[in-house]
Amino acid sequence: MIARGKRSDAGMRRTGKIISVALPATAVACAPSTAGRPAAAPATALPSASLDANSDLQALIAAAEKEGSVLVYDNVTIDAAMYEDGGVLVGQLMPRGVTRTWVPADLTEQIPAENHNPLLALSKATIFACNTELSPGGCPVKNVWDLTEPAWAGKLVMQDPLGKPTVLSFFTQLDAHGNAGLEQAYRARYGKALKTEDKNAAHEWIKRISLNKPVLTGSDEDISAAVGAPDATDRKIAFMSISKFRNNEDKGYHQAACEGMTPFAGFSYPKYVAIAAKSKHPNAAKLYVHFIMTEEGVKHEIGEGGVSANSTVKPLVTPPGLPDWQGRLFHTDPKGLLGDLQNRQALSDFWRVNRG
Repeated sequence: MIARGKRSDAGMRRTGKIISVALPATAVACAPSTAGRPAAAPATALPSASLDANSDLQALIAAAEKEGSVLVYDNVTIDAAMYEDGGVLVGQLMPRGVTRTWVPADLTEQIPAENHNPLLALSKATIFACNTELSPGGCPVKNVWDLTEPAWAGKLVMQDPLGKPTVLSFFTQLDAHGNAGLEQAYRARYGKALKTEDKNAAHEWIKRISLNKPVLTGSDEDISAAVGAPDATDRKIAFMSISKFRNNEDKGYHQAACEGMTPFAGFSYPKYVAIAAKSKHPNAAKLYVHFIMTEEGVKHEIGEGGVSANSTVKPLVTPPGLPDWQGRLFHTDPKGLLGDLQNRQALSDFWRVNRG
């Protein structure tokens, strides 16, 4: 059986093989994008995770081989799916019975209980980065408030938050628990306390970033090319996925994370795995979930950097300039996923109004 992966970003790589019996693939319905739309809270509590305490891996393989192959998409519901938009997962798909959570019984103790439902597969990151050829002395930006200054007007390249749920969730998470860090960074940058007429420090920073006219793109590949390409002549700062650091090797780009940036060099975000409730290949889908929760499976996802939710899987390579994943990133609080979904419309409007 071959698990075939397809991602929304054309530059992303396929997930890879699960086991060696090739069978035809079957697809089910796709989950529509909900970026920027208002959404209600679930009417009922989330369905409990299925642990299948008595499941046997070999029996599962035998059952899966009878079903056919499993087709897995990122952010699309087929038999199983990987979700970066945790808010939609816990606020819409799970409560409505579109997806189910399955935790492999033999891996249960290796995955912290708080990551069981929804099942966290891994954490990825979006980080600030620079061109090392144009900035040989290190990143020219030392503080996130630097990016709000006139000197950096039009020089931050990022995905449009209105079309990128992870960036919008970063904003809602900053609003929820990032204000203290931003206030401290402001004092460090300007030598005085922040005074704002807006709700809090997060809103003030988001407003100033928006007003400073960042260059907005539709893909991280475009960001990487604009900042790190060998023929780049204008110093810019990228705000992009760590997956694009593969371009250093593949395309000869010159990119490094903004090491030591205050109060964070970027943000980490969770990536969940779930099974489509109406999957025609549920056992094959479970095998994929088991696969992605192992070192062999997750390495296809985090080859350019990331952290598996399986505590026994050692951290893999991280981008140049980011030696401390835990300490140098702003981390998404999984308890705030529903709040991300509920608050994204207000922050979308806030960004749009200030962008002009």
